[in-house]
Amino acid sequence: MTASTRIAVLKERAAGETRVSATPETVKKFIALGAVVAVEQGAGDGASISDEAYREAGAAVGPLETVVKDADIVFGVQGPDAALLAGAKPGVWLTAALDPFVKRERVDAYAAAGVEALSLEFMPRITRAQSMDILSSQSNLAGYKAVLAAADAFGRAFPMMMTAAGTITAARAFIMGVGVAGLQAIATARRLGAQVSATDVRSATREQIQSLGAKPIFVESVAGIEGEGAGGYATEMSEEYQKAQAELVSSHIAKQDIVITTALIPGRAAPRLITDAQIATMRPGSVIFDLAVAQGGNVEGSVADQVVVKHGVKIIGYSNTPAHLASDASALFARNLYNFLSAFWDKEAGKPVLDEEIGNAVRLTQGGKVVNERLLG
Repeated sequence: MTASTRIAVLKERAAGETRVSATPETVKKFIALGAVVAVEQGAGDGASISDEAYREAGAAVGPLETVVKDADIVFGVQGPDAALLAGAKPGVWLTAALDPFVKRERVDAYAAAGVEALSLEFMPRITRAQSMDILSSQSNLAGYKAVLAAADAFGRAFPMMMTAAGTITAARAFIMGVGVAGLQAIATARRLGAQVSATDVRSATREQIQSLGAKPIFVESVAGIEGEGAGGYATEMSEEYQKAQAELVSSHIAKQDIVITTALIPGRAAPRLITDAQIATMRPGSVIFDLAVAQGGNVEGSVADQVVVKHGVKIIGYSNTPAHLASDASALFARNLYNFLSAFWDKEAGKPVLDEEIGNAVRLTQGGKVVNERLLG
């Protein structure tokens, strides 16, 4: 009889982090696989999940030391300090969003502590891993929240309204970057009644923009557009194209009420999309939401978790947008984590056994050293 795999669910310690890495729903599912689940007390508070709800789902709830003791796998939303994992089994798996490029010293600390760190952001963009992809699930909610926050800060209504006192014209919203967050932002702005347009460096996104009822903004007459690189990520354009695109976007931004920027490049600072000079062309009272503010920002002058007013334009952005929708963000994150480990659950061994394709992609540390090619490259 194999001993049950022990899973420890930690309370998040990062400032402003409200999410939790397991919910009563996923706790039940892991127990059904044969695992034992222990949850640190208060772990679900930020996401409106009580300790009692975890107990009812079958988890043991207690202080950090007892929860981590002899754990085979530790769950987190953000990576914990290596010191918090003291008492876990040698070679314990840590599965969380580990921000490996930025938090490289912490990755080295995991290696030194003998932890096998699995970074959920490194999940490969392949069909069978879609249900495990935290970047997609969290970006989806972030795109939605960005539009709601912008609408809240905007001093006017989104939809056209015909009233006895006259007509209110619809707000104009422009979405820059049409990944998962951008597509959800387009859909949300449309549902709120705005006139929506969008742009992206990948010409293949034109049809996606149109399918959501928005207007694509692309340079038509210049060669050198093919912004799709390996794995669906964006690449560089010809210089002539970049110049024409910048001019087109500049003239378009000047007419917008709401601009949402969503451009991120894995492992690098966010690209600058909007300059101070472009902000100055916008009407006073307009709003820009910078979804990349935590990675350095797409917008010149944006500051995380602050409303900055420049040239009469409000510039906002949250350092952790999904944390503003804690319950849903936690539910989706927890399901991504369950989908990942349950897909590899070996009934004989009573634990997950990773394959090479996904295992090598997400594994950062093993056997006391850093083993991930993207970090060693």
